[in-house]
Amino acid sequence: MRRSYSYNSSSSSTSSPCISPVSSRSSISDDDRDDDISNLDLSGSGSLNARSYILVIGGLGFIGSHTTLELLKEGYNVAIVDNMSNSYESKFTSIQSLAKQHWTAKGGKCPDLKLHKLDYRSPALRTILGRYVIQEPESSRLSYISGVIHFAAYKSVEESTRSPLAYYQNNVSGLIDLLVLLSDFGIQNFVFSSSATVYGSVLSKGGKPVQEEQLIHHETAHVDGQGQRMTLVPNVGGLTSPYGRTKYFGEAILADVALADPSWRLTALRYFNPVGCEPSGLLGEDPRQKATNLFPVVSQVLVGDRASLDVFGTDWDTSDGTAVRDYIHVMDLARGHVAALATAGARPADFAFRAYNLGTGTGSTVDQVVSCMQTAAKRTIPVNRTGRRTGDVGFCVAATDRARLELGWETQLSLEDCAADTWRYLQSSGRVAV
Repeated sequence: MRRSYSYNSSSSSTSSPCISPVSSRSSISDDDRDDDISNLDLSGSGSLNARSYILVIGGLGFIGSHTTLELLKEGYNVAIVDNMSNSYESKFTSIQSLAKQHWTAKGGKCPDLKLHKLDYRSPALRTILGRYVIQEPESSRLSYISGVIHFAAYKSVEESTRSPLAYYQNNVSGLIDLLVLLSDFGIQNFVFSSSATVYGSVLSKGGKPVQEEQLIHHETAHVDGQGQRMTLVPNVGGLTSPYGRTKYFGEAILADVALADPSWRLTALRYFNPVGCEPSGLLGEDPRQKATNLFPVVSQVLVGDRASLDVFGTDWDTSDGTAVRDYIHVMDLARGHVAALATAGARPADFAFRAYNLGTGTGSTVDQVVSCMQTAAKRTIPVNRTGRRTGDVGFCVAATDRARLELGWETQLSLEDCAADTWRYLQSSGRVAV
């Protein structure tokens, strides 16, 4: 039976989860700029909802920028907080341009987009949030910010093993301080960027899509697919990196907050493998830090920045011996965030905290990804086949029933779309040699 919280896609109201079989280091930025380049004016006519904003923390990163664009296309005003440590201000211009094109074609007015350049852990964030306080005494809300999507986490498994304190400080301590701050301003609709890494040793069993019930934080009543009632107990194991533990701890904190105060609506979105780009070629994955996942590394090979692609493991129990991952187009992922934000208010108190897998439900091997990218680019990708890495798993695919039934969301784009859009972005960005 479909359980729906009435997400209307026309409403106006990488992490690298199961790590791709490619890995390289990134770097942690100490940049902490507190300058604010927006001019905020919330006075004037219009309903409270029309003057409301979604706060997107890390809104100029890969997933954050695409989600910001999708929010604007769905009619939401957006305020971005980003310290620019892993992005470029040109992303802001691209988002604005694409959103205006969308609304011009529809004959409507583009929602407002603001950028606050600062680290979300900076004390200056309190000042920024203070500027969104509602001054109307009859309002039941304290803030014009009606929801928050939090993307600002460090996300390299390899780097987290070398710099665990930095990861715990940003991903865990930063999250706690952020929730306290949001509570001070009465902001309780919060979407958290989680990861399939939280499933830990569950992933090593392989062969079947992983379900949300396989990682819970409090004792939960559950009815399985055969109608059998059971009680699930908290379980976790096999988290092999500080990065994975920070995501697990983040979810656990949200679950504890929701249990203590069910007026919150806290949503954890467990990403599988986000790839692809916005189809125009104007917005894509262009991090300041080094590539860590399969698609960006393949892209580097295609544009000549890397000689070959290392494929780790060719003896997995899969159709061609290479590892299987669930590659989800970033535009589908962005729509999932909008759906989670829009449906949260309709969830019952028992679901004050709720986790959802965001994936396609279908796996693709490394060799299939390489083939798709070669077809899109009409170029050959040199491959270096080598042994498995310690901790790798051969199969990581999402079960997607919960997101489909409760969010009214499912993916629309294929692996071929991911490859074609990625290649189009590489061409548009001028990185492809003729």
